[in-house]
Amino acid sequence: MTFKNTATYNDSTSQKAFNEVRINVAQLLRAPIGSSSSYQLDETTGREGARHVEGEVTISRTGRGIMVKATITAHTTGICSRCLNPADSTLNLDITEEFLPGEIVSADVSRQENLDTSTIIDENNVLDLSEVIRQYTLLAAPTKPLCMPECAGLCPTCGHDLNKGPCECPPQISVKPIVETGTLRKGE
Repeated sequence: MTFKNTATYNDSTSQKAFNEVRINVAQLLRAPIGSSSSYQLDETTGREGARHVEGEVTISRTGRGIMVKATITAHTTGICSRCLNPADSTLNLDITEEFLPGEIVSADVSRQENLDTSTIIDENNVLDLSEVIRQYTLLAAPTKPLCMPECAGLCPTCGHDLNKGPCECPPQISVKPIVETGTLRKGE
């Protein structure tokens, strides 16, 4: 027996930033192993990392909890590593995580020292994907984001944004601290 549910999980009418991506899994936890549901995700988040996420989330009942598989596009805004202006990025995330009910986690005392609380289903049978999405987004984000590939950066002398045009600093003289190896001869 498989539950197939395609529902739209969208709060686009909300004026405030949506901070949590939560799915109630109470019915799925009572379903037979292998049962699944699919959701379309289209959320504005207020968390670090992604500012908007969209994609498909499939949740399946496992022997211990709920397996979440998601293909998500996350739209992020960082700081350009050259000019310090906002740098927008679009990241494609493939998420696979198993969420466990809180009572199973608390019963397994031997594993609590390495407990990952971001994948626990709360006492109301709700799993929160927000922290998992944040972690995957931070791992996939570019280490040196750019506002555009040809970003000219800042003038090292006056700090002028060179994307807006040249600054008025005098041209710098290039100093070569390392002498080319062909100019040195043994015995000279």
